[in-house]
Amino acid sequence: MDTWLIVVLVVVAVALIALLALYLSKRSRIGNARKREQAREQLQEARVRSARADTEQALAEEQAARARRELAEVQERAALAEKEAREMAARADEDRTAAEQLRARARKAAPDLASGAGTAAGQDHQSSGRHGAPDGAAPTDQPETGGATRR
Repeated sequence: MDTWLIVVLVVVAVALIALLALYLSKRSRIGNARKREQAREQLQEARVRSARADTEQALAEEQAARARRELAEVQERAALAEKEAREMAARADEDRTAAEQLRARARKAAPDLASGAGTAAGQDHQSSGRHGAPDGAAPTDQPETGGATRR
């Protein structure tokens, strides 16, 4: 074989190797660029999801705070209603005690007058379960202690 033919084959082989190296290098750069673009997209998606999670977390905390505040208000109203009910019951007991004292004074002052009316009124009061007037009498201004209170 001639030398020039060997030189031409070596030059062609070196050129092919150089072209293959350029092709592989360009392919690698394109792959790296694609990976970078995917990484950018993933980072952007991560930022969006993180912002959404922060917003949802803030809303959840706000809702929990509102629920705690409402619960505290309900408990406060319930405690106030219980206090008012106890005060009403105490006033009713005071009125009942005062009524008994008045009946006792009336019996002392006029035993013949108070004996029939006082006993009947006392029995009616006990049997009717109402606070105030006996059955058939006009109702008094005394509040009844049963039932719910509306606001």
